[in-house]
Amino acid sequence: MVADAPIVPALVGPTAAGKSQIALDVAEQVDAEIVAVDAFTVYRGMDIGTAKPTAEEQRRVQHHLVDVLDPTQPCTVEWFQKAARAAIDDVLLRGHTPLLVSGSGLYFRAVVDPLEFPPTDPALRAEIARRYGEDAGRAHADLRAADPEAAARIDPANLRRSVRALEVLALTGRPFSDWRRAWERWEPVYPGLRIVGVAVSRDDLARRIDERVDAMLDAGWLEEATRLHAAALSSTARQAIGYAELFAHLDGRLELSEAVGRIKTRTRQFAARQDRWFRRDPRVQWVSADDAPDQLRMRCTL
Repeated sequence: MVADAPIVPALVGPTAAGKSQIALDVAEQVDAEIVAVDAFTVYRGMDIGTAKPTAEEQRRVQHHLVDVLDPTQPCTVEWFQKAARAAIDDVLLRGHTPLLVSGSGLYFRAVVDPLEFPPTDPALRAEIARRYGEDAGRAHADLRAADPEAAARIDPANLRRSVRALEVLALTGRPFSDWRRAWERWEPVYPGLRIVGVAVSRDDLARRIDERVDAMLDAGWLEEATRLHAAALSSTARQAIGYAELFAHLDGRLELSEAVGRIKTRTRQFAARQDRWFRRDPRVQWVSADDAPDQLRMRCTL
């Protein structure tokens, strides 16, 4: 860590681990502002299903990147990277501490690490796809000749990924593998980054998830989904766990009990992926939920 670098604390971990309440309490105690590094709490009107901080909680502690997009708008990783960094810089310029709270490993790394995202050109990609038709092997062979490092990471049968890599090469002149190398380094753009991870046992997390889904439904999640059902939601918004299942129920394709069961299963699977993602980050200091408040408070002030 660079001496005198501004402190940028972060709290990460799987959904339902209790991050939001821990962050809220600590932020209030140390006068920090919360930066929500999450792809879905950005959306207005998607409140209950995204476990968004309540209006009262947002009055207690200033939150950033909450309710900034309509659910019809996409939330790309590139957009989020710029928006979150701007929020963090604003907090630091005002002499306050930005407390990052995240369950999304992809969005978190995009914000704190110097990751680049290759541009895309749908017309060019379609042209390349037409060139190969259904011949995934030929596309992979051409990629192997042009960018063997990228080809080694892509299944030869995965035509879509081979086409994407060839698109980036044609569009930028840079091998697709060049864009990936930053993912293999852990060099944050904020030298004062300090990360605490909330560790919860699998059984405890499953119980927490089931209880939270039930509480969300009791709080009116189905009614919220009904209001959103007719909207032309962006592809990003539609990825939020639970809404697709509730929409299927509203369409008559699922009984409510079946939809709820699927939501709980998907959430448990998602939580496992979140945990695996963050476990790869050597910078995370893992602690129990009971110890997390003290550990986070220390990293906000020392």
